[in-house]
Amino acid sequence: MIEAQTRGPLTEPEYRDARALACRLARDEGIDAIMTRHQLDALVDLTNGPAWLIDPVHGDQPTGYGAIYPLAAIAGYPSITVPAGTDHGLPVGLSFVGRAWSEARLLALAADFEAKTRARRVPLFLPTAKVP
Repeated sequence: MIEAQTRGPLTEPEYRDARALACRLARDEGIDAIMTRHQLDALVDLTNGPAWLIDPVHGDQPTGYGAIYPLAAIAGYPSITVPAGTDHGLPVGLSFVGRAWSEARLLALAADFEAKTRARRVPLFLPTAKVP
C-alpha cells in the first residue's frame, strides 16, 4: 500500500491510459469478444489448482491460477466461484465469469452446477494432507 501511494494519484494520465488499455483488452477484446464469437452465457474455468498447504517455513505455495477470473477482475465484470471437487482431499473451485450486469445469469448457472454436482464438502481442518 505504501509503495502504491508513491505512484501518484489515479488521475495521472499514465495511470488513466494504462487502465483504459487494460479495460479494452479485458472487456472489448477479451471477455466480450469471446462470448459474442461463441454465443456464450458465461466463461467457465478452474479457479486455481487445489488449495495449497500452509507452509510455516517457506510460506504459501500457490498451485496455479485459472486464466478467467483475473481477467474478470481487470474488466470489472462479475464472477462467482463454487466448489468443483477435490484433488487428494484438497478443494478445487470452478469460476463462472460473465459480461457486465450478468450477475443473475451467473448465479443461476452456478446454483445449477452446485445442485447437479453436489461437489461441496464440509471442511475437515486436518493437521496435514496426503499429497503425492
